Amino acid sequence: MIEADASLDQPLDRKTVLNDSLRRRIVTMELAPGAVVDEVALAEEFGLSRPPVRELMRQLAAEGYLELEPNRPARVSSMSYQSLRNFFLAAPLLYVATTQLAATNATPAEIDGLKEIQRRFRMAIDAGDVSGRVHYNDRFHFQIGQMAHNDYLMPSLRRLLIDHSRLGMTFYQHPPTQEMQDSLQSAVEQHDQIIEAIASRSPDRAGILVRAHWDLSRRRMSDYATPEGLDIQLT
Repeated sequence: MIEADASLDQPLDRKTVLNDSLRRRIVTMELAPGAVVDEVALAEEFGLSRPPVRELMRQLAAEGYLELEPNRPARVSSMSYQSLRNFFLAAPLLYVATTQLAATNATPAEIDGLKEIQRRFRMAIDAGDVSGRVHYNDRFHFQIGQMAHNDYLMPSLRRLLIDHSRLGMTFYQHPPTQEMQDSLQSAVEQHDQIIEAIASRSPDRAGILVRAHWDLSRRRMSDYATPEGLDIQLT
């Protein structure tokens, strides 16, 4: 997720640009799980000295994007069977909790920000932009997390969204089927309904809607992970 572009198109300093770029490269799988992240190369690419790059990498490690070990290069956080199992267990709990709290605590300005993210999400889908679609879906749920105004939930939501985005980037790269296109349209409509529930201060309805939205995503990810077998005759 790229938190800094919540301010949308304002000029950014070099460290913020690196922060945004590195997060996006990880969640869109441009940097694969387990890939080495070269501190020196990043410093040269973004015109920074190594101390601010090192500081940013420590921050990203604390949030779950990177893994740091003594005397070893930084790596993109891995994805394992256990981490994915925990992801599927935790996702509905966190999405429902943050969305219900957002319906109670969100400010009008935050709701306007959510509507702008939704506009960009819709544009990415219409343009067939896979990485934009995954990015703005991530931004949508991160913004809802911020609107919940609960510091205890945000660290878990941050980590959850990293793997949600990476999983989405994996299965959306495949040629779209009509079923996938229908699912994307349903996702857009569900986002609109979630915004409406938050704006109308309806936490129960917001929770029901985001649970249905999660179930849609879970089915798509499950279909990718466990495809139907080939129909062949056995002799």
